[in-house]
Amino acid sequence: MTDISKEILEKYQIRKTRKQKTAFIEFMRAHFPELKIEEDAIGYSRNIVIGNVETAKAVFTAHYDTCAVMPIPNFIMPKSVLISVLYAFVLVIPMLLIGSFVGGLAAFLLDDPSIANLFALTTYWGILLLMLLGPANKHTVNDNTSGVITLIELLSTMTPEERAQSCFVFFDNEEKGLFGSSTYAKEHKKVMADKLLVNFDCVSDGDHLMFILNKKALPEYREQLEGAFSGIEDKNILIESGKGVYYPSDQKSFKKNIGVASFKKSKLGLYMDRIHTPRDTVMDERNIEVLVDGTIKFLNAI
Repeated sequence: MTDISKEILEKYQIRKTRKQKTAFIEFMRAHFPELKIEEDAIGYSRNIVIGNVETAKAVFTAHYDTCAVMPIPNFIMPKSVLISVLYAFVLVIPMLLIGSFVGGLAAFLLDDPSIANLFALTTYWGILLLMLLGPANKHTVNDNTSGVITLIELLSTMTPEERAQSCFVFFDNEEKGLFGSSTYAKEHKKVMADKLLVNFDCVSDGDHLMFILNKKALPEYREQLEGAFSGIEDKNILIESGKGVYYPSDQKSFKKNIGVASFKKSKLGLYMDRIHTPRDTVMDERNIEVLVDGTIKFLNAI
């Protein structure tokens, strides 16, 4: 990896508060003075943009914001939508039980049954806010420092001609609801209507690199993608249709997209774990190397 990527791993893994994001933006500006900051109407989301989207053959993206720390990981099985949804539902059950307990206890102590629901709902929403606005996760290697570093390595490896054919966007506020990418999609609605976007999100933990192509991207880019990532023996390259694959990330905001992520494999199937917890510490540099090399070949093939 380049010295820039190593410094991000060492000093800029936490990018949650506005101050932390500003520090990262200034770090990026020192290395890429041509970058531009695109904000939404209220300045809430600040996307970092390098390159000209109007002339680019493809837009390469990753979200740079990071999440609050959680005791339980966000668990995703991309080809088992039901399990992913059930897992999310199971996480809600303890929150509801805690809310009900607090509501019942308040009603008992204050001898007023009518306030039970108020305390229960306040507790439930308080837990939700804590998950979004609580203390920052200090370890964000996979989610999504890995995506950020992939873009950095692409920028550092591409020739001037290849960089001129590309646009790079580091999205803000993915963790809070895809706000940065939604803003970018609206601001560039016309040019992005038929422009390919490739989004890297959680690509450093797992030997199974999955490329998820939506229905507009699949027929146009599948062959070039397969060719660009052929001959790799130490990683399993999966080219998948977005239909039936669950992976919610910033690519969902765009009409022609490819989402990229890495997964591990068990008897139950492909899965992603560790993210949103202190255990998010795995950086497989070979994943980044494969993605950078293949992405550049892909760019030259389209």
